[in-house]
Amino acid sequence: MTKTGNKGGNLRDKLDGNELDLSLSDLNEVPVKELAALPKATVLDLSCNKLSTLPSDFCGLTHLVKLDLSKNKLQQLPADFGRLVNLQHLDLLNNRLVTLPVSFAQLKNLKWLDLKDNPLDPVLAKVAGDCLDEKQCKQCANKVLQHMKAVQADQERERQRRLEVEREAEKKREAKQQAKEAKERELRKREKAEEKERRRKEYDAQKASKKEQEKKPKKETNQAPKSKSGSRPRKPPPRKHTRSWAVLKVLLLLLLLCVAGGLVACRLTGLQQQPLCTSVNTIYDNAVQGLRHHEILQWVLQTDSQQ
Repeated sequence: MTKTGNKGGNLRDKLDGNELDLSLSDLNEVPVKELAALPKATVLDLSCNKLSTLPSDFCGLTHLVKLDLSKNKLQQLPADFGRLVNLQHLDLLNNRLVTLPVSFAQLKNLKWLDLKDNPLDPVLAKVAGDCLDEKQCKQCANKVLQHMKAVQADQERERQRRLEVEREAEKKREAKQQAKEAKERELRKREKAEEKERRRKEYDAQKASKKEQEKKPKKETNQAPKSKSGSRPRKPPPRKHTRSWAVLKVLLLLLLLCVAGGLVACRLTGLQQQPLCTSVNTIYDNAVQGLRHHEILQWVLQTDSQQ
């Protein structure tokens, strides 16, 4: 790469008023930093070099009013070329340009333009027309600016359309996602309700089973067991006071033994003459005599005698 500094010294040495002539300098790239340090150089001539591209920072040279890039090898201009808003005169003769950047529409101060000898897009070539004199070059600048503004407007509409399509698509995605989430929420809600109902039924069943188990012993206690034939069994006889009855029988037996012993003693022993035994014997004789007059007892005595 050959720069002006190597060919002809410092750029300030080439500055003539507000004009800086770097033509025929065998440049492969533009010395942007050195040019940015010369804001007085509003007219810049870079014609007849070997420039195939312009760096993006070249568009920061907003102090340029007149720019000559003719007879280079430029295939395209930087996308933000429109930042050169003070540019009034632009010469792009004999390059390899096919299209211009959309930002070209921002060059509102452009009054003169030459695009001859470039392989321009047919539509752009027709709009640009010839630049054989001052009038045609001014018309070229005006027509190309109007065309690029229309292209910019079309691109902006297309961009807006794409944004709208993207928004609609995003809305549909969001609506679909919301519908999906709502469906999932409804499904979870239904599953939760079903689970709650299932647990409630289980709880009711357990509670009913517990009640049945509590009632069963009571029924068995209140109801006597049925026999195998199906008839109800008889109620068991009430319990007797066996112990008291046994004591009573013993007492009665002792009493009878005492009476019998006393009677035998009064009738068979020497106690017969005692006043007590006399009374006992009298009572005994009267009782026997009275019983003999009783019909049933007579019948019993006769039966015994016959036997």
